[in-house]
Amino acid sequence: MENKEQDINSNSSSINQNKLSVESESSIKSEPSTHHEIPIESEPSIESNLQDHIVKLQEKLTQYQANIFDLKMRNQAEIENIRRRTKMDIEKNHKFALEKFTTELLPVIDNLERALETTSNKENDLVTPMIQGIELTLKSLLNVMYKFGVKVINETNIPFNPVIHQAMLITESETISPNYVESIIQRGYMLNGRLLRPAMVSVTKIKD
Repeated sequence: MENKEQDINSNSSSINQNKLSVESESSIKSEPSTHHEIPIESEPSIESNLQDHIVKLQEKLTQYQANIFDLKMRNQAEIENIRRRTKMDIEKNHKFALEKFTTELLPVIDNLERALETTSNKENDLVTPMIQGIELTLKSLLNVMYKFGVKVINETNIPFNPVIHQAMLITESETISPNYVESIIQRGYMLNGRLLRPAMVSVTKIKD
């Protein structure tokens, strides 16, 4: 009899334990979950974002290429300007490198011309060879200067030009128009279009 009661009690305990286990599992299942599910983007959304990113990268690349092209053009223009200025400076230096030397020669030419004027009325067997030598020396010197771009200002009966003429005398003339160069007192010279020395001249005016 006692054995039967023990079996009954044992079965009752087992049933109670099973009931507690089932209730515990039910309680666990009924508790709300504290974890949040991470939404997964759909494939069209990913492709759209990727396409937008590609477009932005292409725009940046286009702008970068435009900046590089602009910088290249600026550099080329600057190089061309430097090349042109350098060429102009070289040409200018080449043209006027003899300016000082030529200016120093002008008094020598003046003295040769004065010597010819002084001896022109004293021709004789002794003076004539000297005059011919002076003439030849002067002619050779002027020819050499002409080859290097020197031009003599010695024209008469042309309008007076204050840029290349220096008026020393004012004379009346019935045959030459007013404000014209009547005669050359001292020759002027130019080097490659640049004035070395103005010509000293007499200028006509209206006769009173």
